[in-house]
Amino acid sequence: MVDDDTWSGALHRLWQAASRAEEVAALADDVYAPLLATPGVHLVVGTRWDEDATLRYMRALGADGDAPVIIATARSMPGAAVREPDGEPAVTRGSVDELDDAAWPEAEFLRQSPGASVVACTFRLDRSGWAGLSVAVDASADTEGVARRLAQAVDVIVACHTGILQRGREARRGADDALLAEASLQMDSSLDVEDTLRRVARIAVPAVADGCLVHLLRKDGPEFVAATHVAVQQQRALEEAGRDDPWLAALLAQRDDGDQALFLSGAALDGSPFTGPGPAGGGRHPAVVSVSTLHARGRVVGSITFVYQRPEDRLPDSAFLDSLASRAALAIDNALLYELRRHAVLSLQEHLLPSQLPAVAGWDLSASYEVGDPMLDVGGDFYDAVPRPDGSIALLIGDVCGRGAEAAALTGLARHTLRTLLEEGTDPGTALSRLNRALRQEGATRFLTAVVVTMTPRADGTVRLTTCSAGHPRPLVLRADGSIGEVVSGGLLLGILDDVSYESHEDSLAPGDTLVLFTDGLTESREADGTYFESVLPGRLAALRGSDPAQVAESLARQARAFRASGQDDIALLVARWNGITPSDGLLPLETLLEQAALR
Repeated sequence: MVDDDTWSGALHRLWQAASRAEEVAALADDVYAPLLATPGVHLVVGTRWDEDATLRYMRALGADGDAPVIIATARSMPGAAVREPDGEPAVTRGSVDELDDAAWPEAEFLRQSPGASVVACTFRLDRSGWAGLSVAVDASADTEGVARRLAQAVDVIVACHTGILQRGREARRGADDALLAEASLQMDSSLDVEDTLRRVARIAVPAVADGCLVHLLRKDGPEFVAATHVAVQQQRALEEAGRDDPWLAALLAQRDDGDQALFLSGAALDGSPFTGPGPAGGGRHPAVVSVSTLHARGRVVGSITFVYQRPEDRLPDSAFLDSLASRAALAIDNALLYELRRHAVLSLQEHLLPSQLPAVAGWDLSASYEVGDPMLDVGGDFYDAVPRPDGSIALLIGDVCGRGAEAAALTGLARHTLRTLLEEGTDPGTALSRLNRALRQEGATRFLTAVVVTMTPRADGTVRLTTCSAGHPRPLVLRADGSIGEVVSGGLLLGILDDVSYESHEDSLAPGDTLVLFTDGLTESREADGTYFESVLPGRLAALRGSDPAQVAESLARQARAFRASGQDDIALLVARWNGITPSDGLLPLETLLEQAALR
């Protein structure tokens, strides 16, 4: 027998149990046992109903029963709608024989109990459904007392259920926030547009949905980029739908900048690839599809389509999908802007460099350029090869201090000034002096380094090198025998003083020798331990003996890029190999002809 104090303690224990329960059904034992201990009570039956009067489950426990009888098969009972509470919990008392079986599935249990009376309470749990709690009593029962306890139990159950839902919402909100934060980190870690979109798809499945399709909006319509699904065979079908399905293409084309997440199910999916044997076929639950538009800076950049094969209560809400779409759109827009900037910078960089090197008899020429700045500002490195009136060839390479628009302007000025002067036959020292004067007259605030080498074949098959440098790294020579030589040069930086003269230094090349000019981005590439590539450059160059100039240029640039743990400077290389004069080379340079005449 349960007195009022014992009953109050039972309600308190019920409330404590609710703090650990995930569903009200888990609290049944804490409700049924105290009610069954009330004098005259023989049976307790609980029911849970969906909004459409579908019985979700029924649980019955008798006073002499060891285990409850549980019926969990959902069945529609339209007659039960008459019991649905409009507001506050409603307690009724009456005869078991008067119960309508169409509205009272509990009747089959209640009629088996001693006595002929039932005390029942129907109450709303949440917006999606309601519940009932009924007890069978005999004539000895205090029905008023039983009704009072039943109402008290229902009050606690409703409060517990509200708390459970609140904790569930908080836990889900926390999980959603954690997922959004992780999604932002993952998406922001790449500046490649398609890689960013693929990351979106991978993050979303299965945390958000069972399948995901991502499209990028191009000028001619949606372009499929990525798809993923929890089932491999369905992923393949999902990819096919993303690429070719006209129903999906028409749906995505209708989405506007201001649209929120759109949910589709049932008849709205007729004709779609998400029902039947397609990507959404075979699931235990009907397919639900949501489409979120990705818009950034006032324009649509793409869309995310989620496919769900899960219960309705596990579907994400529109606010979460909109937040995920906003973050994805921002990451994609950043990647698109980076791609546009990269294309513009590389295009500008190409215009600051020669489109191709000249073909000169006896020489193999090649160059390489590596952009080192991850932010992709235009660099100041430049190079060129210039055929001269006397039949010689001039190589030039330089580096403007800094990056950006001003550096690009000086790069263009320096390269074209030197090229014009050298084409006219101006000697290297004079060409550098005149460039320095032009920089000072323009009021340039940046300095630059440069080196100019003229290469003139001699009658004996060697080449005379005439080198002038304005503070630039010294060129190297890879001899035919594999030894490494350094071309002596030195001079003041360009753009520092008004009147500067530059001295020339001479050296020579033999057939098979390779001249290597480079900017300091190569030598100043640095390992994590502080070692500069300059210290290993001679050995790396010697190992390239026998390679053609293109291989030398590309290999050194690639090795320096792999070598450096720090340093973001551009790397420019200009490589020339002297193959010697053959009869098919045509006329010899004028200077060489004069030398031969003098020898005679």
